[in-house]
Amino acid sequence: MRVSLLAGVLMTAAAVANSATSETPRAAMPAGGTIVGVITTREPAPKPLRVALDASVCGETVPDESVAVNAAGQVSGAVVTIAGVKSPAPASVQIENRKCAFAPHVSVLRPRGDVKIVSRDPLIHTTHAATAAARALFNISLPIQDVVVSRPIEKPGVVTLTCGTHTWMRGYIIVTEELAAVSGTDGSFRIEGVPAGPQAVRIWHETLSAAPIQITIREGETATVNVTLVKPATR
Repeated sequence: MRVSLLAGVLMTAAAVANSATSETPRAAMPAGGTIVGVITTREPAPKPLRVALDASVCGETVPDESVAVNAAGQVSGAVVTIAGVKSPAPASVQIENRKCAFAPHVSVLRPRGDVKIVSRDPLIHTTHAATAAARALFNISLPIQDVVVSRPIEKPGVVTLTCGTHTWMRGYIIVTEELAAVSGTDGSFRIEGVPAGPQAVRIWHETLSAAPIQITIREGETATVNVTLVKPATR
């Protein structure tokens, strides 16, 4: 009798185990809703910048990325944030000096994250990082290709990157704890895991602007927020 009972228990356990392993695991979906949209502008793309140094590597001109807009008016490099909603933004970002430009031009990083700087060009670059208040964070010389140098950024804010050698070079790191996304080359962005309820959507761009947008998010649904950037009003 004891042998039969033990065998029955073992068979039941095996059946349960087989049933559990036969199911396909489901990917965890973030709670809340999703915001998608496209960033556009009616402003024209600026003229390319003329190069006065190292044209053999940089080219005769480089794009002026202060307004990176395509023929359809779609803007890349705008940062969309959900005000007050914290998120584990990337703990590190890599910025390349490539053809005498910072790539990517705009990145998002969480506070106390690391910036990894590397040059892909066969010439000397420097990467100088400063806060919006012009306080220097670091200044790195990159005389050798493909050597990665890492530096931390402790506090939130807008960090501007420049090169002391090639003065037209400029890039930005938005250091934030908030849910954020950078618009792509087609102007599109997507932010998942936005808590249900009223939310404020803010847009950062280096030269253009847009007013914050109030939106109500519903659990499990996708909301669309399309934004047109304009030149800031002058006084």
